[in-house]
Amino acid sequence: MKKIYLLAIVGITVMLASCGHGGQGELVGAYNRKFKNDRIPLGMVYVPPGHTPLGGSDEDITFSQNGPSKMVTISAFFMDQTEISNAEYRQFTNWVRDSIAIGMMGNPQQFMITPKGNAANAVGGDKYIDWKKVGPNGANIWRNKGKGAAAAQASQLDGMYYSGLDALPGKKELDVRKFVYSYAELNMEKAAAGHKDPNSKRQDYIDRYSVAIYPDTMVWKTDYSYSQNDPMVRGYYNHPSYDDYPVVGVSWEQAKAFSHWRTRLYDGVATARKLPAGTRSDYRLPAETEFEYAARGGNTKTKYPWGGPYIRNTKGCLQANFKPGRGDYSSDGGIYTVGVRSYFPNDYGLYNMAGNVAEWTITSYNKGASPLLHDLNPNFTYDAGPNDSKYKKRKVVKGGSWKDTGYFLQNAVATYEYQDTQRSYIGFRCVSSYPGTDLRH
Repeated sequence: MKKIYLLAIVGITVMLASCGHGGQGELVGAYNRKFKNDRIPLGMVYVPPGHTPLGGSDEDITFSQNGPSKMVTISAFFMDQTEISNAEYRQFTNWVRDSIAIGMMGNPQQFMITPKGNAANAVGGDKYIDWKKVGPNGANIWRNKGKGAAAAQASQLDGMYYSGLDALPGKKELDVRKFVYSYAELNMEKAAAGHKDPNSKRQDYIDRYSVAIYPDTMVWKTDYSYSQNDPMVRGYYNHPSYDDYPVVGVSWEQAKAFSHWRTRLYDGVATARKLPAGTRSDYRLPAETEFEYAARGGNTKTKYPWGGPYIRNTKGCLQANFKPGRGDYSSDGGIYTVGVRSYFPNDYGLYNMAGNVAEWTITSYNKGASPLLHDLNPNFTYDAGPNDSKYKKRKVVKGGSWKDTGYFLQNAVATYEYQDTQRSYIGFRCVSSYPGTDLRH
């Protein structure tokens, strides 16, 4: 009798379960894991979607007609609140340095450390090299202690240092030319053009890169003739005083490599925390229109990111870091660059969207492309190869810099630089598309 009752209970349970959860052949969907899509990434701000005119809003003193006004719609995205700083970019170069060292030493457990109290420094549980143990002094200690295996592992890093005539007498310095980051990504333009070809393969649309990622600190000399900038060459990237200053001497190609690594950094930690896949869109450089849209801070037809038509506020203070007069670099409070959180942010909470350093965008520079652009998330891109003409390697630069006059600080003004070129006045910040319509709804 008990068996009959038990079977009856099981039968009723199955029937209720099938009725309540789409049984009997009903379509119920295969949902991904639920997660709350309202978390703003650390150090970023939310830029809501909108429909607005972009382009020239004031006099065109050069008659360049670079930015004709056009009504566009921009999707929501996250944007770094500040330019990428030296300290933030150094996290990237340190990761590449340690990855190369770990590969050279095999499995150097006795030389490894795990970052403490800072999950941002770990990529899915990755460990880092303790350079106090394997650096010049540390390696000698292992050798002097007579620990053969450890000393042999430490000595394997000798190839990472300048040697021979490249080395300064009495110094053992890491050869930063060997800090190369290799990565691959799916080229959407190629895939869109050829994915329906039955003879095509996915590998046809994958681009592979190897990028030397250390900033060119010599830009402080090469950008200026007969100028005493030697202290900036030696100290700007590595001295603690400049930790929170914007990184410069970084090409468009290096900025793009950083964006790929930053995506990998987050994905690794997300996997370790068992977060659902694809919870955040990839990091990337902003499109020219995204940069201008964000710089306006939700205001329409404004000349500068702070909203008003004037470069000084009501108290007479300059509102950005630029060159306000002939040879006058100091009136705005900074002779070169200033900290990434200097001056007041715009209405979206973004700092230095004009001045300090000009910034790379993902957009290719082509004055004739404007009439062809769509009015929804417009952008023009071209993936220039090593053998392409230099004119195809031009990328749009926005915002103006510490060495520019006020004209270049206007929201609608754009210039360009070649994608493989580093400058002492160009930096960057990242964006990440919002995976949805609007965070506010």
